[in-house]
Amino acid sequence: METIKPKILLCEDDTNLGMVLKNYLELHDYEVTLERDGRLGLAAFQREKFDLCLLDVMMPNMDGFTVAEEIRDINPDVPLFFLSAKTMKDDIIQGYKLGADDYITKPFDSDVLLHKIMAILKRNEELHKEEAKAEYDLGMYHFNPRTRQLSNVEKTQVLSPKENELLKMLTEHKNDLLAREDALKRIWGSDTYFNGRSMDVYIAKLRKYLKEDSTIEIVNVHGNGFRLVVTE
Repeated sequence: METIKPKILLCEDDTNLGMVLKNYLELHDYEVTLERDGRLGLAAFQREKFDLCLLDVMMPNMDGFTVAEEIRDINPDVPLFFLSAKTMKDDIIQGYKLGADDYITKPFDSDVLLHKIMAILKRNEELHKEEAKAEYDLGMYHFNPRTRQLSNVEKTQVLSPKENELLKMLTEHKNDLLAREDALKRIWGSDTYFNGRSMDVYIAKLRKYLKEDSTIEIVNVHGNGFRLVVTE
């Protein structure tokens, strides 16, 4: 059975370095999308799912820091590495403030970069395995995100993928605010008006599925998001 290669987004405007790095990573069984422009890199991230992003800081049209901010809005968890000739302390600190997993200054050793990539992807794989095992008890219900099943003693409701992801996010924020913008960007890809209306429909469906238990309520926090309130 053919193994799935991890996908890397590489944004690098230096043509030679970009191609050398792309070829090197592909030789080590990674699938690499190379973009030489920040705006094109962001468009690629919006279009496809990547396991890790390598971002040059200084790029035309949109710099790496701005691309990182936009990527973090879409996916707060995807690993980000900055590649930069800028070695000033303030630049490095800014990179880490934007959620970088590493800030690598040029010139760098490709072997070291490769092993850093391998280490962080292995860490993420282990974290995802743990998350995949997670199941939740909500009042009279049992929720298994892996099988998309919401059960009580009388029936089992199989959730749609969006219903499942939305309930999982609400459950992870149980009794706390789930920001509307975060849910829209994570599940729908953007926080447009029409996606917002779609999410409201899914919230109504989840309320219907949970209505048998009076200790559970999905509360609308006007202008901010939702709270899954579970009275113990």
